[in-house]
Amino acid sequence: MDPRSVIIRPVISEKTYALIAAGKYTFRVDDRAHKFEIKNAIETAFGVEVIKVRTSRVKSKPKRRGMITGKTRSWKKAVVELAPGDTIELFEGAAVEG
Repeated sequence: MDPRSVIIRPVISEKTYALIAAGKYTFRVDDRAHKFEIKNAIETAFGVEVIKVRTSRVKSKPKRRGMITGKTRSWKKAVVELAPGDTIELFEGAAVEG
């Protein structure tokens, strides 16, 4: 699998910014990607050393708009722990304003 197609986008929330202090970054990844592919994609895309990759499936949630019911998509989330001293500049620039 192509490394550019593995990473879909970063996950930006208050919880993920709390993890950044510990050197952990969160990404939405392709459903078919496994941990080794995610590790290689992060290392080639950002030029950092990855120590650990944790993945989880985010289940779909029911949504309703008037009488019409549906649900959101399910997706795969990866939390990547970097080597000490490595950072990803993509996250550092977008600070959460309180």
